[in-house]
Amino acid sequence: MKRSLVTTGSMLAISALLVFGAGPAQAAPVPGFYDLPAVLPANNGDLIRSEPSVFFLDPLHAVRAPASVERIMYKSTNSTGAPVAVTGTVLVPYAPWIGPGQRPVLGYAVGTQGLGDQCAPSRALAAGTEYEGVFIKGLLARGYSVVVTDYEGLGTAPKHTYMARASQGHAVLDGIRAAQRLGNPQITASTPVGLAGYSQGGGASASAAELAPSYAPELKLKGAYAGAVPSDLGAMAGSLDGGLYTAFLLYALSGISESAGVDVGAYLNQAGRAKLAATEGECTVQSIAASAFLDTATLTADGGKASAMLAVPEFKAAVDEQKIGNGRSPKAPVYLSHSVFDDVIPYSQGKGLTERWCAAGSSVYLDTNAAPTHVGGYAAAFPAAFAFLERTFAGRTALSNCWLMG
Repeated sequence: MKRSLVTTGSMLAISALLVFGAGPAQAAPVPGFYDLPAVLPANNGDLIRSEPSVFFLDPLHAVRAPASVERIMYKSTNSTGAPVAVTGTVLVPYAPWIGPGQRPVLGYAVGTQGLGDQCAPSRALAAGTEYEGVFIKGLLARGYSVVVTDYEGLGTAPKHTYMARASQGHAVLDGIRAAQRLGNPQITASTPVGLAGYSQGGGASASAAELAPSYAPELKLKGAYAGAVPSDLGAMAGSLDGGLYTAFLLYALSGISESAGVDVGAYLNQAGRAKLAATEGECTVQSIAASAFLDTATLTADGGKASAMLAVPEFKAAVDEQKIGNGRSPKAPVYLSHSVFDDVIPYSQGKGLTERWCAAGSSVYLDTNAAPTHVGGYAAAFPAAFAFLERTFAGRTALSNCWLMG
């Protein structure tokens, strides 16, 4: 839905991003760490290289997270089935595990970071500029080991395949496999596994949850948390177009173009091609500011809205492929969270996914909240997400409200 002015909620959203994720992230990896290898290893999750890293909770580097931190590069598979190298971070806390049994490991999928390589979470964690650092810190304090993927093409060449369903799910699952192969006795093949993520990360967590039974059946997956899941891109593109978060639509056009091999430039005019090229080098806050309330009709070759491009046959097949819950469903229980006042990802996205998964026989609990804005929904989900994960790893029966879905 198009907005003609900046709402109070939207200003709060930008303020939160400015506090937690302002500006390009800068880190200090060993030179060449993000360079792609000439040859990839044979198996998904195989380590390519690793190096010690850090996780600072602030950009001044005053507060260092109490955990051992390792930056990794590992082999994964993208949406087309091609092998790719993906980077990420493995964090093992010094704090004891608060629950019963063995310390679990969580595959954590971050929300939208941007398209520039400098925006990769493995860089931002080390720089103290990762806006999801607060949630990750909470997980570490509770004793979870955490694996944060950078996703395909974020931090490494070529481009980031933003919102590519299968690629994101694979990156999360293979990151866990890679952590198991680091040789840390805290994370082994027998370690209980969970998934978590919000927004883009909610989509990645949800994708990983439904792909795990076939793609990574050996993982001991106990449950998944996925918040504000963008489960059907074709149905939500119009709500982004021309609003505060127009940048996310541009990200999606770039990501789908890269993952599906569609020449998006053919549908853009000169100004549109220049705009997309600039956006592909930006991080989230910079892109929001640069593209807010943009009339995307000024970017297209035919003078139509950019969101209409997703209905073009060449794009539509690729967009339809990104739908989560389309013939796939999780075997492990899932906790979904979504605000009815989400101003980025409509609540109908979470409800629709719940209905599809419930119809397929999955155990799903949809937690509906009334927090203002997308960022407000993120914060509101914290307590219940923590409680769900702790209940899951304690072996208690999962709650489901599929009966409400009709």
